[in-house]
Amino acid sequence: MSPAPTEPRPLLDALRAGTPLPTFPEADVARARRLADDVGSASAEAVEALPEALAGAVLEAAVLAGQVALPEALSASPVKPLAKAAKKALYRLRSRGVTPPEAPRPAPEAPAQEALPTLVTLVSSAGQYGLLLTRVVRGGVELLQVIASDEQGVLELTRTEQSRGDIRRILKHGLKNGFGMEVSREEGARLLAEAAALNLRTRTPFPPDLEAALRHHDVQPVHEPEPLPAPEPDDVRRALEGDQLHATPEIAEWLPPEAEVRALMEQVQALAQSPLALSEAQRQEQLQQGVRDAAKAYFTPEVRQRYARRLWRMAAFFDATGRALQADIARGEARRLFHGLDEPFSRFAETLFAKVVVLAAAGAQAATGPEAAPAAPTGDRRSPGGLILP
Repeated sequence: MSPAPTEPRPLLDALRAGTPLPTFPEADVARARRLADDVGSASAEAVEALPEALAGAVLEAAVLAGQVALPEALSASPVKPLAKAAKKALYRLRSRGVTPPEAPRPAPEAPAQEALPTLVTLVSSAGQYGLLLTRVVRGGVELLQVIASDEQGVLELTRTEQSRGDIRRILKHGLKNGFGMEVSREEGARLLAEAAALNLRTRTPFPPDLEAALRHHDVQPVHEPEPLPAPEPDDVRRALEGDQLHATPEIAEWLPPEAEVRALMEQVQALAQSPLALSEAQRQEQLQQGVRDAAKAYFTPEVRQRYARRLWRMAAFFDATGRALQADIARGEARRLFHGLDEPFSRFAETLFAKVVVLAAAGAQAATGPEAAPAAPTGDRRSPGGLILP
């Protein structure tokens, strides 16, 4: 028995003649015969599901029948060999004077159920976060990868085209590993617009393609993002629990900026080297006061609002990961910080600075060895958040 043909025209003849084609699955051969016999009603999806050679035979049937709709639809197929063959088929049809209808045909869009999510990563200690935005384009999906700062705006931006499968794998990997959370495409576009407004406000140059990205996602820089809701009565209690947020793995790494860390460490060092004869209680009291003063000096109205928005976003992440208590504390802290309530002073803010002292003590112990390190203090030698201070 001679081998089954693989070129489009001989394979089409074999399909129409009912010749057995053992090279291909019987079900695919049967579908290809039906499509070739009624090529005028054949859909692009049905042809894409066939093996490449059989799909080429159906395209050949469309060319012989002077049917332009199927090759035109397949010219935008994500199956690249098939799209290439469809473009050749269109060229042959045009050479014979067969052209598509003059009315413009809208570009194929992904079905609504195939809409891909947007991923927003966690906020770093420096206020940087990532944004993965998707947009359906002809023949695939555009992936917009953004690195932004809540102080400067969009820092980096790249655009690539990916298959839907690749996009889903990227997003699934990010969600599975706790890199961020899924939001709507509209929410992602709003975040992009707010970040672009910061570029303008801080005179941070737009990265290449940012203007095009704003256009494609139909947004403009948002110069005044919506304020956070007003504080609620229970937020006072939450403010006294704000130190608990630093026990979460996501916020545990948050520290003040380098300049503030350096200034606080100089105070700690000066206290340690003070010639004054201070009792442990006095030294502890001065250390706590230094931490509190540093936190209050740093948390200006502008910084308060910046951290409020960070915590508001983290509250959504805590909700998404099943941590309702941490979400409530983060929201309460965010509302109070945003609207300038400072009595009682935020334990979240104070513990942000207390961590610096704890880390310094741990570093000193590692440098001098356990023999030289004093035993862990007892009694009142803790920050308001329960962190042991040296």
